[in-house]
Amino acid sequence: MSATLESLWLNWQIGLAITVGIVTSSGIVSAWLTPRGPITTIQALLSMAIAFAIGAVVGLITANRWNTLVLLTVFVAVFELARLGIDVPTVGSIHLGSTYGIIAFILGRLVHGMLVLLPMALGTLHGIWLALYLGRERSAPVGGIGWILTSLATLALIILAYFIAQSATTAPIVGTNGEPLPGSITELRAIPIGGHHQTVMIRGKQQKNPVLLYLAGGPGGTDLGAMRADTSLEQHFVVVTWDQRGTGKSYAAMEPVETLTLNQMVKDTIELTNYLRSRFDTDKIYLVGNSWGTILGTLAVQQHPELFYAYVGTGQMISLRETDILFYKDTIAWAEQTNNDALLTTLNQNGPPPYKDFFKYEPVFLHEHDWNAYPKFGTSQEMPFNLFVPENTFMDRVNGMRGLIDTFSILYPQLQDIDFRKDIPILEVPVYLVLGKYEARGRAILANEWFEILEAPLKEKIIFEHSGHRPPFEEPSTFSSLMVRILETIARRT
Repeated sequence: MSATLESLWLNWQIGLAITVGIVTSSGIVSAWLTPRGPITTIQALLSMAIAFAIGAVVGLITANRWNTLVLLTVFVAVFELARLGIDVPTVGSIHLGSTYGIIAFILGRLVHGMLVLLPMALGTLHGIWLALYLGRERSAPVGGIGWILTSLATLALIILAYFIAQSATTAPIVGTNGEPLPGSITELRAIPIGGHHQTVMIRGKQQKNPVLLYLAGGPGGTDLGAMRADTSLEQHFVVVTWDQRGTGKSYAAMEPVETLTLNQMVKDTIELTNYLRSRFDTDKIYLVGNSWGTILGTLAVQQHPELFYAYVGTGQMISLRETDILFYKDTIAWAEQTNNDALLTTLNQNGPPPYKDFFKYEPVFLHEHDWNAYPKFGTSQEMPFNLFVPENTFMDRVNGMRGLIDTFSILYPQLQDIDFRKDIPILEVPVYLVLGKYEARGRAILANEWFEILEAPLKEKIIFEHSGHRPPFEEPSTFSSLMVRILETIARRT
């Protein structure tokens, strides 16, 4: 071993060629196994460990700290070339001129760099130290300050690995004695849906209570954290909050992206519904959707009304194309009123939606709460703030934001021809439409029009006085009271 190392140290060209080969191979394998970067906790920890080991081998063989730059450059170049063709915002073309582009770059590349490049660089320095220890006298000295910085960076890496390794959990529902309540249910469970494992959070004071399936907005959003902010619904329902394929804890289920279609998402909704019916021995469940979740919910109810007691649409979407056009007009009006010439120029250059380019939606969406500001609006239950709950691991939080960007970019173009005013004039279950008083007109006008023409066994429109687009989370106690009333109404009808 020592003789081999001495030979490589004397013939640095051979050592450098070997290390370039090692790094090139690792870049290719990494791009093949994790083209989007590490997704799961295990992938993240293994990536860190393997990258550190590769760096240590390179440092030991070359015994030159300047080769760290060569190592990192080769790995990045090979990895990026090997994963060409994955065309989603977080790993596709770089757009640092926009807010969405910067976020995508951080999620898709900087996080990956933190998990792979930092350990690789530190591994190289530790490999150099080992070479010095074994007698490599001509190695460039790192210096006292260098070793202090290396030690601090290593400590930071260990701390990062510790936080990444923390598992997800959901707290039990406890009684007055502080012990888990008998008959209650609190689960974080990955179940097979549509050929993938997708995660659901199931919580309820009594397992025998009616089942409520909640469909989050997006496409690509996760509301596990938002749902945990208030426990009112859990007192009366078994509440099931689902991270849909390509979102949050189910981000890995995005692959292959060809399966990420509206039709498949509706099938997933039906499959999950049937799982819950079987699991909790009930003929029907209650279905609640918010925003994009109302697209899924409305289509699921239309296709299989026999599975649902009632449908509750909050922040109901009707025609995304028309909503976006109205948003575009409202943003232009606000830009004119505030003399925001740069925004106005961008909007006029882009023209009205829909867009093929995901990043062109940014000026249309980003300013909603500027031109539609209202009292008591808060961001605590919005992403990314609602990701910081025990139900999410470190990587779940990263994936929560990645999913919102990547899944949206894949699914949103598929939704442009939907218009429930034409497509779904009839639903065969009781329908409750929950609108926030401050809902943007681009959504509210269309939802009201659909409600007027909709035929259903029972329909009711409810206005939440202090809400905008997310009534269940802006006024959770009011929403819980409404759901109890719906429960009582349905019970009287059956």
